[in-house]
Amino acid sequence: MMELSNTFRFQSQNLSSFTPFSPINNTPFKNHLLNHKPKTTKLTVTAARKAPIEGVSEELNDIASYNLDFAYSRRRVRAAFTQVQQQLDHCLFKGAPAGIRTEEWYERNSRGLEIFCKSWMPEVGTPIKASVCFCHGYGDTCTFFFEGVARRIAASGYAVFAMDYPGFGLSEGLHGYIPNFDDLVDDVIEHYTQIKARPDMRELPRFLLGQSMGGAVSLKVHLKEPNNWDGVVLVAPMCKIADDVLPPDAVMKVLTVLSKVIPKAKLFPNQDLAELAIREPSKRKLAVYNVICYEDNPRLRTGMELLRITKEIETQVEKVSAPLLILHGAADKVTDPLVSQFLYENASSKDKTLKLYENGYHCILEGEPDDRIYALHDDIVSWLDFRCSIK
Repeated sequence: MMELSNTFRFQSQNLSSFTPFSPINNTPFKNHLLNHKPKTTKLTVTAARKAPIEGVSEELNDIASYNLDFAYSRRRVRAAFTQVQQQLDHCLFKGAPAGIRTEEWYERNSRGLEIFCKSWMPEVGTPIKASVCFCHGYGDTCTFFFEGVARRIAASGYAVFAMDYPGFGLSEGLHGYIPNFDDLVDDVIEHYTQIKARPDMRELPRFLLGQSMGGAVSLKVHLKEPNNWDGVVLVAPMCKIADDVLPPDAVMKVLTVLSKVIPKAKLFPNQDLAELAIREPSKRKLAVYNVICYEDNPRLRTGMELLRITKEIETQVEKVSAPLLILHGAADKVTDPLVSQFLYENASSKDKTLKLYENGYHCILEGEPDDRIYALHDDIVSWLDFRCSIK
């Protein structure tokens, strides 16, 4: 992580000047937050305007530059780019299996937040083996690269379900803001409890699939309800922060204080990890089309919550008891593969497997060469198939 700057400056915005698009005529709304001349005060930051996306129209680039703090703007941006995303030159889009039945919906949870949900089902006539419930990574969404991953798993006979956490993707909440990680975990438990209770899922095995920060979410879900899952698949899980990437103690003290005073400010130190996450250069260029991902520095409370929860998980890994499959790129510089080794060695699971992929980066589900991506998906399906057969 980069060191914290000595000077913080805040560009405050007049939220009342921001008007959403009309639901009647669908007229694109103007991003007044970006155009409004701000008043300078202390201890706030704003995101810089995004660099233009090559190969798309000026109109789409204007849409991609909308302020994404609000769910309705993220939904507008995603809707504008859906067709473009489906035409990208990536094996997850070009090689997506046909006949998969998909459904998208919103539901309001017990905290009053509107949550985006999606499912992928095998083609009609294919028996469903189990449900697979996905937990996405930090800043991400379940509506971009995971679309292709979900379709491949569904084509193998699984019902795949996903949701965007509050504040991420298409769900309500301030973009990139996690005021309390345990609340987020409870939101996930609440939604997937409903999924597991569906008449068509009730008698089937159920599995968690978590990627990066979603690995931490999956582990917390399992630890809170240890007997409710038939297995957990973790891809490059975030379950321990290496000491050498933590900010210095002096900086951490400052961050701790600031997170209580201005918790939503985007001031948490963070490296630019784009080149470290995706190994294949051609696929790295496509990441810019994930237009609703959170790309700014983490908000202060979010950063502190991620540190807190990883420390908590680190002290509880011996309580992990579910059948466990851990997949990690051996060259991952975002989440350390040694941490996955630590989890594998200390988990109490009697059925546990660790697979390290030579030269693999962080985003092994979507950022590796095509043959590696397909092989990794096959590894997940094979593991699921065996657990379903013995179940």
